[in-house]
Amino acid sequence: MVFESNIRVSDIMVEPVTCVRDSTVREAATLMNSANSRGIVIIDKNNPVGILTETDFVEKIAAERRDPESTLVCDIMTSPVITAAPEELLSSTGKKMSSMKIRCMPVIANGELIGIVSEGDLAKLAPILIENAAERSGICSDARFERDPVSLAGYCENCENYSYDLRQTGAVSGRGPLLCAECRDLFVKDPID
Repeated sequence: MVFESNIRVSDIMVEPVTCVRDSTVREAATLMNSANSRGIVIIDKNNPVGILTETDFVEKIAAERRDPESTLVCDIMTSPVITAAPEELLSSTGKKMSSMKIRCMPVIANGELIGIVSEGDLAKLAPILIENAAERSGICSDARFERDPVSLAGYCENCENYSYDLRQTGAVSGRGPLLCAECRDLFVKDPID
């Protein structure tokens, strides 16, 4: 198991979405939307010169009633860009993002843009880090983080019948199939019931 202090930015960064300075806000928004990204890095000759996030669209376009078709990204981008290095500890980057109120941070290696990390990427790690901290501190009596059962409605991945009580199996890994109560009784000893 990875101890949280060893997680690096390179472990969670994703491919950056980029556009050039003279792109319109509409073009940038379309790129972000198609990539399901929370931020877009503005580049000039492959160097990051600015960044736009979802918040910038709300505060600088919608709230100010600017036209996204005619407004250029260079007119509203946040600059200079605060960046992270791939080998930087994630805890350090998270603190920097929080204290500076940064939602997305480009990752630079050898002067090149290689990734981006967002507060959403950090949030995805929160359950793992909480579980890890609980295990290490002995909060859980059996050295295992107990999860509350989550029931979902949908089709069982085994019998394909509709159920209002689907549960993720594989209690320790949380990666097993979603099964109805009947299939859980057949295949899995459910510690919740």
